[in-house]
Amino acid sequence: MRAGDTVADLVRTEGTRVLATLARVTGSIELAEDATQDAVVRALETWPRDGIPHNPRGWLLVTARHRALDVLRREARRAGKEAAAMLPTWPEPEPPEVVRDDLLRLVFTCCHPALSAEAQVALALRTLAGLSTAEVAAALLVSEATMAKRLTRARQKIARARIPYRVPAAEELPDRLAGVAATVYLVFNAGYDADEPAATARLTAEAVRLGRLLAELFPDEPTALGLLALMLLQDSRRAARTDADGRLVLLADQDRSRWDRAAVTEGVTLVGTALRRTPDRPEPYVVQAAIAACHALAPSYRETDWDAVVSWYDVLLTVHDTPVVRLNRAAAVAERDGPAAGLALVDAITDLPGYPWWHAARAELLYRSGDHPAARAAYDRAVAAGLRRQAADHLRLRLDRPPAGQP
Repeated sequence: MRAGDTVADLVRTEGTRVLATLARVTGSIELAEDATQDAVVRALETWPRDGIPHNPRGWLLVTARHRALDVLRREARRAGKEAAAMLPTWPEPEPPEVVRDDLLRLVFTCCHPALSAEAQVALALRTLAGLSTAEVAAALLVSEATMAKRLTRARQKIARARIPYRVPAAEELPDRLAGVAATVYLVFNAGYDADEPAATARLTAEAVRLGRLLAELFPDEPTALGLLALMLLQDSRRAARTDADGRLVLLADQDRSRWDRAAVTEGVTLVGTALRRTPDRPEPYVVQAAIAACHALAPSYRETDWDAVVSWYDVLLTVHDTPVVRLNRAAAVAERDGPAAGLALVDAITDLPGYPWWHAARAELLYRSGDHPAARAAYDRAVAAGLRRQAADHLRLRLDRPPAGQP
């Protein structure tokens, strides 16, 4: 890792903590974002040249505080002397437990269920991950102006709905933590499904960063541990998911020597820890991570323990029964018992007619079963339903191969 990368990572990590403290003291997430961004820019300009200060967080907090006070003083002068007398008092450097509480408040505010999923993802990237508005826009493939409006509307909703800047009560925590995890996983999937490699790397990296933050804040919560494990195990295959020409490489054909073994090891360890903490009712992210671990630990695709994979899907259906989970289970059954068995299960799922991967799964299994005209028709429906370009190209090339025994 280059020195500049080390500085950037440190600034991003500490910047989130500074922003959380400023949001509490000033009562304004928008002001905290702007002041922290100003401090981050100055740090990135000066630290590589002058060296990292002894107390990086303190340096950022002082710099951001000065910026925030400048803004508040200008506003107070316009509002009159009474407002000037109400400027916030600034605490001494906060102890770790206070910083942790500030981070928790920020996480739960940005991922509040009163906000749309779209707004939560944008705020998570802008506020928790520390990306600029332009960077968030680029990552989510919208214009900077559109993203600026989206973020403004989200902040206005927080103020208008009086969304409290607080940690949920103990009885609220399971549902609220699940909501936060869902937002982070939305960020991850937006990157995982992106056709552009740069977007894939950026969004999945930010999601893993946020997952690490959740695991740090909730070290005993299986939801947080399972989410991080799942993302690490899925992202460990990123380098092998495309070939030199940018074409999609499916799991069965991937060069496993290109997988990130450090991420695999960390993910598998987290799965074990999380499973030990949920002996009676496994948490959905933990079960999904266990399935990913089955793939990660297999020496080759042929040597995958499909009995274990199908069994884990059976467990997942007891806690998270959705059509997509049933579709994924059907694909695993097809690997274990043959395409006809898998196709029967896919065809039994009647509530995914507009889901492109349902049609793509049918196309693949019909092709394997020898019904190539039906496979082509299913492929056309998958494309019409919005199958992303890389997957569509891969499936088309597969279907274009002549059936076995034909020239």
